[in-house]
Amino acid sequence: MSDFAKKLDQYAEVAVRCGLNIQKGQTLWINAPIHAPELVRLIARKAYEAGAKNVHVEWYDDAVTRLKYDLAPDEAFEEYPAWRVKAMEDLAHMDGAYLWIASSDPELLKGVPAGRIAAASRSSGKALAKWREMMTADKFTWSIIGAPSPEWAARVFPDLDRKAAVEALWDAIFRAARIVGDDPVQGWRRHDAELQRRRDLLNRKRYKKLHYRAPGTNLTVALPDGHIWCGGSSENEKGTVFFANMPTEEVFTSPLKEGTSGTVTSTMPLSYQGNLIENFTLTFENGRVTDFKAEKGYEALKTLLEVDEGARYLGEVALVPHESPISQSGIVYYNTLYDENASCHLALGNAYAFCLENGKTMGMEERKAAGLNTSITHVDFMIGSGELDIDGEKEDGTLEPIFRKGNWAF
Repeated sequence: MSDFAKKLDQYAEVAVRCGLNIQKGQTLWINAPIHAPELVRLIARKAYEAGAKNVHVEWYDDAVTRLKYDLAPDEAFEEYPAWRVKAMEDLAHMDGAYLWIASSDPELLKGVPAGRIAAASRSSGKALAKWREMMTADKFTWSIIGAPSPEWAARVFPDLDRKAAVEALWDAIFRAARIVGDDPVQGWRRHDAELQRRRDLLNRKRYKKLHYRAPGTNLTVALPDGHIWCGGSSENEKGTVFFANMPTEEVFTSPLKEGTSGTVTSTMPLSYQGNLIENFTLTFENGRVTDFKAEKGYEALKTLLEVDEGARYLGEVALVPHESPISQSGIVYYNTLYDENASCHLALGNAYAFCLENGKTMGMEERKAAGLNTSITHVDFMIGSGELDIDGEKEDGTLEPIFRKGNWAF
């Protein structure tokens, strides 16, 4: 077995045993790019070996997606297939598992009219609102991993030919996902223990607010009463432990919807709906984005902020040390799954119910009353660097360092 074949097999094993933790009798839904059949077949095999009842694969193709945005009538973007919504909701109610394999070209939709992208975002967001509510309450198992496409690889490694770029991106993905040594599964368990140590420490602190300072950033984020810091593995409604993101280096929680004020500047490009947004700044008042600018991708950023009213408020604050392995690699992935694990980040849009005491059992109105944001979108953007300082404000108003120069202060 070649070194690549061994690592690909280990990657599939980690996805099934750690990311999804497939249980006997479960059905697995895989959303997969057409250029990754070898990986998908390995995952399917390992899922069946773990006891899966059925593995359903839904393939996607960037070229076909772009054709729709270029040629379909406007009304095609105002609707979302009801049969697909029903299938996803049914599987969630049946304790199914979902795996997304991220692979798209970061600039797939460059040049597409913003109105089409906005319409598609709104229609899918509204149609899948119930399913997303179940997802953010950990009602079922889900995970996201990555696999290179030639277009994505060329963006990350522009100085290499396409074959070499794909090979380089595979290597970077393996390293980011901790596919090292003979037992990556055990490595993930050790990594999980360290993330849990960090989150437990923060949960004991019970900070009232977070204060961010960096070049272009002076931001205060209030945290709701009963907030919970999460990180590493999650647990679904039936007690199955899983990893929603592979890789993951973050410890995160949900902020108080109307408690953010000040200005924050991005530190990495954001790929949103097939467009790159770079060097952008957001200004918040009483939690809401009241002003914004971007050196590149202004219209895409405007589209994001106009998805719905909740898109102008934060739904997540996440802490990632600048010395994380992904950051230290020096690679910009142009893909949020990876870039968010190289940098402290925030998210516009929907908050996670499981980041609040008893949040998993709350209805939508109860979550709103508790101070959580609701939206049909959730988009992470990166703000961390080696110059970021973060303080935690305690109940008595005193401040103590959480991050200094981009890394943990404790």
